[in-house]
Amino acid sequence: MDTITQLVTIAAVVLGGLTTYATNALIERTKRRDGLRTRWDERKLDTYVEYVAAVRACIYAAVLAYEVTQDLRSMPRSEHELLLDLTECERRRALAFERLMMLAAERVIEAGHAVNVATLEIDWRARGLVDGTLAEWRELHAEAFRAINAFHDEARADLGVNGLFAHRRHSDRGLILPASRSSTSADPE
Repeated sequence: MDTITQLVTIAAVVLGGLTTYATNALIERTKRRDGLRTRWDERKLDTYVEYVAAVRACIYAAVLAYEVTQDLRSMPRSEHELLLDLTECERRRALAFERLMMLAAERVIEAGHAVNVATLEIDWRARGLVDGTLAEWRELHAEAFRAINAFHDEARADLGVNGLFAHRRHSDRGLILPASRSSTSADPE
Protein backbone atom coordinates (compact mmCIF):
# COMPACT_ATOMS: atom_id res chain seq x y z
CA MET A 1 0.00 0.00 0.00
CA ASP A 2 1.32 3.31 -0.85
CA THR A 3 1.22 6.37 1.37
CA ILE A 4 -1.74 8.04 -0.36
CA THR A 5 -3.94 4.98 0.10
CA GLN A 6 -3.02 4.81 3.76
CA LEU A 7 -3.78 8.52 4.22
CA VAL A 8 -7.15 8.16 2.46
CA THR A 9 -7.97 5.17 4.69
CA ILE A 10 -6.97 7.06 7.84
CA ALA A 11 -8.95 10.13 6.72
CA ALA A 12 -12.03 7.95 6.06
CA VAL A 13 -11.75 6.38 9.53
CA VAL A 14 -11.33 9.79 11.18
CA LEU A 15 -14.24 11.24 9.17
CA GLY A 16 -16.41 8.24 10.09
CA GLY A 17 -15.51 8.63 13.76
CA LEU A 18 -16.24 12.36 13.74
CA THR A 19 -19.55 11.77 11.96
CA THR A 20 -20.54 9.09 14.45
CA TYR A 21 -19.54 11.33 17.37
CA ALA A 22 -21.46 14.33 15.97
CA THR A 23 -24.55 12.22 15.27
CA ASN A 24 -24.53 10.68 18.75
CA ALA A 25 -24.02 14.08 20.40
CA LEU A 26 -26.94 15.52 18.44
CA ILE A 27 -29.17 12.57 19.34
CA GLU A 28 -28.26 12.84 23.04
CA ARG A 29 -28.89 16.58 23.07
CA THR A 30 -32.29 16.03 21.44
CA LYS A 31 -33.12 13.31 23.97
CA ARG A 32 -32.17 15.58 26.87
CA ARG A 33 -34.19 18.47 25.47
CA ASP A 34 -37.23 16.23 24.86
CA GLY A 35 -36.86 14.71 28.31
CA LEU A 36 -36.70 18.13 29.91
CA ARG A 37 -39.71 19.34 27.92
CA THR A 38 -41.66 16.22 28.93
CA ARG A 39 -40.70 16.70 32.58
CA TRP A 40 -41.82 20.35 32.52
CA ASP A 41 -45.04 19.46 30.70
CA GLU A 42 -45.80 16.86 33.39
CA ARG A 43 -45.18 19.46 36.10
CA LYS A 44 -47.35 21.98 34.26
CA LEU A 45 -50.16 19.45 33.93
CA ASP A 46 -49.96 18.64 37.66
CA THR A 47 -49.95 22.37 38.45
CA TYR A 48 -52.95 23.09 36.22
CA VAL A 49 -54.92 20.20 37.70
CA GLU A 50 -53.98 21.26 41.25
CA TYR A 51 -55.07 24.83 40.55
CA VAL A 52 -58.45 23.88 39.04
CA ALA A 53 -59.04 21.44 41.91
CA ALA A 54 -58.33 24.23 44.42
CA VAL A 55 -60.68 26.59 42.55
CA ARG A 56 -63.45 24.01 42.54
CA ALA A 57 -62.91 23.31 46.25
CA CYS A 58 -63.32 27.06 46.89
CA ILE A 59 -66.52 27.16 44.87
CA TYR A 60 -67.91 24.17 46.74
CA ALA A 61 -66.97 25.65 50.12
CA ALA A 62 -68.54 28.96 49.08
CA VAL A 63 -71.75 27.20 48.04
CA LEU A 64 -72.04 25.51 51.43
CA ALA A 65 -71.33 28.75 53.28
CA TYR A 66 -73.78 30.73 51.13
CA GLU A 67 -76.56 28.19 51.48
CA VAL A 68 -76.19 28.11 55.26
CA THR A 69 -75.97 31.90 55.61
CA GLN A 70 -79.01 32.36 53.33
CA ASP A 71 -81.00 29.63 55.14
CA LEU A 72 -81.20 27.54 51.96
CA ARG A 73 -79.66 24.53 53.71
CA SER A 74 -79.12 23.38 57.23
CA MET A 75 -75.93 21.63 58.24
CA PRO A 76 -74.49 20.29 61.46
CA ARG A 77 -71.57 22.69 60.99
CA SER A 78 -71.82 26.32 61.95
CA GLU A 79 -71.56 29.26 59.58
CA HIS A 80 -68.27 30.17 61.26
CA GLU A 81 -66.81 26.71 60.59
CA LEU A 82 -67.90 26.84 56.97
CA LEU A 83 -66.30 30.26 56.50
CA LEU A 84 -63.08 28.93 58.05
CA ASP A 85 -63.19 26.10 55.49
CA LEU A 86 -63.63 28.68 52.75
CA THR A 87 -60.64 30.62 54.07
CA GLU A 88 -58.51 27.47 53.99
CA CYS A 89 -59.67 26.74 50.43
CA GLU A 90 -58.74 30.27 49.41
CA ARG A 91 -55.28 29.78 50.91
CA ARG A 92 -54.77 26.58 48.90
CA ARG A 93 -56.06 28.27 45.74
CA ALA A 94 -53.62 31.17 46.23
CA LEU A 95 -50.70 28.78 46.69
CA ALA A 96 -51.74 26.77 43.63
CA PHE A 97 -51.94 29.99 41.61
CA GLU A 98 -48.44 31.02 42.73
CA ARG A 99 -47.11 27.68 41.50
CA LEU A 100 -49.01 28.18 38.24
CA MET A 101 -47.39 31.59 37.79
CA MET A 102 -43.96 29.97 38.05
CA LEU A 103 -44.58 27.39 35.32
CA ALA A 104 -47.30 28.59 32.96
CA ALA A 105 -47.24 30.57 29.76
CA GLU A 106 -48.52 34.15 29.94
CA ARG A 107 -51.88 33.31 28.35
CA VAL A 108 -52.50 30.60 30.95
CA ILE A 109 -51.61 33.00 33.76
CA GLU A 110 -54.03 35.60 32.36
CA ALA A 111 -56.77 32.97 32.15
CA GLY A 112 -55.98 32.06 35.77
CA HIS A 113 -56.36 35.69 36.79
CA ALA A 114 -59.81 35.71 35.17
CA VAL A 115 -60.73 32.56 37.10
CA ASN A 116 -59.55 34.19 40.33
CA VAL A 117 -61.64 37.30 39.70
CA ALA A 118 -64.77 35.27 38.91
CA THR A 119 -64.41 32.93 41.87
CA LEU A 120 -63.54 35.67 44.34
CA GLU A 121 -66.89 37.26 43.54
CA ILE A 122 -68.50 33.99 44.59
CA ASP A 123 -66.42 33.92 47.77
CA TRP A 124 -67.35 37.52 48.65
CA ARG A 125 -71.03 36.79 48.13
CA ALA A 126 -70.78 33.67 50.31
CA ARG A 127 -69.11 35.70 53.06
CA GLY A 128 -71.84 38.33 52.89
CA LEU A 129 -69.42 41.05 51.82
CA VAL A 130 -71.53 41.74 48.72
CA ASP A 131 -75.33 41.51 48.53
CA GLY A 132 -77.33 40.20 45.63
CA THR A 133 -80.16 37.99 44.48
CA LEU A 134 -80.12 34.25 44.06
CA ALA A 135 -80.28 34.76 40.27
CA GLU A 136 -77.15 36.93 40.47
CA TRP A 137 -75.48 34.24 42.61
CA ARG A 138 -76.25 31.66 39.95
CA GLU A 139 -74.86 33.97 37.22
CA LEU A 140 -71.63 34.35 39.22
CA HIS A 141 -71.24 30.58 39.04
CA ALA A 142 -71.96 30.50 35.32
CA GLU A 143 -69.29 33.18 34.80
CA ALA A 144 -66.81 31.27 36.97
CA PHE A 145 -67.31 28.13 34.92
CA ARG A 146 -66.91 30.08 31.68
CA ALA A 147 -63.59 31.37 33.07
CA ILE A 148 -62.57 27.84 34.08
CA ASN A 149 -63.39 26.61 30.55
CA ALA A 150 -61.26 29.41 29.06
CA PHE A 151 -58.47 28.40 31.45
CA HIS A 152 -58.79 24.80 30.22
CA ASP A 153 -58.42 26.03 26.63
CA GLU A 154 -55.25 27.97 27.40
CA ALA A 155 -53.76 25.15 29.50
CA ARG A 156 -54.48 22.60 26.75
CA ALA A 157 -52.83 24.87 24.16
CA ASP A 158 -49.81 25.39 26.43
CA LEU A 159 -49.44 21.62 26.84
CA GLY A 160 -49.88 21.00 23.11
CA VAL A 161 -53.09 18.99 23.55
CA ASN A 162 -54.91 18.64 20.24
CA GLY A 163 -58.64 18.90 19.81
CA LEU A 164 -61.29 21.35 20.82
CA PHE A 165 -62.97 21.64 24.19
CA ALA A 166 -66.76 21.78 23.77
CA HIS A 167 -67.58 24.49 26.33
CA ARG A 168 -71.31 24.67 25.83
CA ARG A 169 -71.84 20.92 25.83
CA HIS A 170 -69.64 20.58 28.92
CA SER A 171 -71.38 23.41 30.79
CA ASP A 172 -74.83 22.10 29.91
CA ARG A 173 -74.08 19.01 31.97
CA GLY A 174 -74.71 21.11 35.04
CA LEU A 175 -72.88 23.41 37.37
CA ILE A 176 -72.17 22.75 40.99
CA LEU A 177 -75.51 24.42 41.78
CA PRO A 178 -78.74 22.46 41.47
CA ALA A 179 -81.41 23.62 39.06
CA SER A 180 -83.52 26.54 40.19
CA ARG A 181 -86.71 25.67 42.07
CA SER A 182 -88.57 28.43 40.22
CA SER A 183 -90.20 25.86 37.94
CA THR A 184 -92.06 24.33 40.91
CA SER A 185 -92.31 27.33 43.22
CA ALA A 186 -91.42 30.98 43.43
CA ASP A 187 -87.69 31.68 43.43
CA PRO A 188 -86.79 33.43 46.74
CA GLU A 189 -84.96 36.31 45.15
